Amino acid sequence: MKPGDARAADRRRMVDEQLVHRGIRDARVLAAMSGLAREMFVPAALAALAYDDRALPVAQGQTISQPWMVARMLELAELEPVHRVLEIGTGTGYQTALLALLAAEVCSVERLPALASAAARRLETLGLPGRLRLHVGDGSLGWREFAPYARVVAAAAAPVVPRALLDQLADGGLLVIPVGGAELQRLEVWRRTGTRFDRAAYGDCSFVPMIGSGAWAEEPPHN
Repeated sequence: MKPGDARAADRRRMVDEQLVHRGIRDARVLAAMSGLAREMFVPAALAALAYDDRALPVAQGQTISQPWMVARMLELAELEPVHRVLEIGTGTGYQTALLALLAAEVCSVERLPALASAAARRLETLGLPGRLRLHVGDGSLGWREFAPYARVVAAAAAPVVPRALLDQLADGGLLVIPVGGAELQRLEVWRRTGTRFDRAAYGDCSFVPMIGSGAWAEEPPHN
């Protein structure tokens, strides 16, 4: 029995009731989330809550996003099997693993070394098909070594869109990112066409802050 089989019914319910019922239509995203054991990416004490319709706390004051929000961001990214993707905020590695199932290459940046190390160990056990690179650093600066990226997906919120992430987008590329204050943000998609960037907003969201020289300089105050 492979890891996660014991909760296959929970995954099916999550996909049907939380994702499909709320408008997620991308068949590849639904298939990836149907097959990936989310409980592997949450603290053991919270494994029974892995498929609940909410974000969950993980190590070092971070969170693993609500399943619907993960699916929404992946769908908005319009991922193709040939894409090279930059992820900002590896976290526990859940979204990283999904990206590796949906794209050819994933370069993921995490600022917290302990989180990055734990995610690397977790991801190594999965034998994912996409080429996967992990880096500890300032996510607001992106990862210039492997730029340009067809897609950039940020799992942390910035007060404004970091210029480095726009600069590292390929022509025709998409950036999906939460932008706003410490408590509440809006989910934005930026599309690059030559030197022009077009923005679209897709509703409110709430993410942990992106800490770095191109985002929040330090943990922002909360009300």
